[in-house]
Amino acid sequence: MKTSLNNKKYIYTVGRRKTSSARIRLFKGKGESIVNGLSLSDFVKNSKYKILLEKPLKLTDTIDNFYFTAKVAGGGVVSQISAIVHGISRALIKVSAEKHKSILKKAGLLTRDPRERQRRMAGTGGKARRQKQSPKR
Repeated sequence: MKTSLNNKKYIYTVGRRKTSSARIRLFKGKGESIVNGLSLSDFVKNSKYKILLEKPLKLTDTIDNFYFTAKVAGGGVVSQISAIVHGISRALIKVSAEKHKSILKKAGLLTRDPRERQRRMAGTGGKARRQKQSPKR
């Protein structure tokens, strides 16, 4: 699905993890990647997370060929970054499935991480798995 924004073609995908949702636009060519209106260096202060964000592009040797814009909402920083990585991986498959799918699948970047916080149950005394203390006598 190729759409255009200011006469620039892009591929649109959605990536998710926990409660985070990222809307990705993958553009062909050279440019600066932007997340929530900020450059990557402003959005991600930790270099470990920046490496994680660029992982799908580096694995497929397309880091010089593509750049992206992302809008992320919900969750924490790590969850948002994982949602962006999931979305970028999905977009790269739309570009060329036969080249990129096996590489990204082996790296585990195509699977949505379904782990979510367990909600508390009634009668547990405030926590999800805690049991109420029983009386001694």
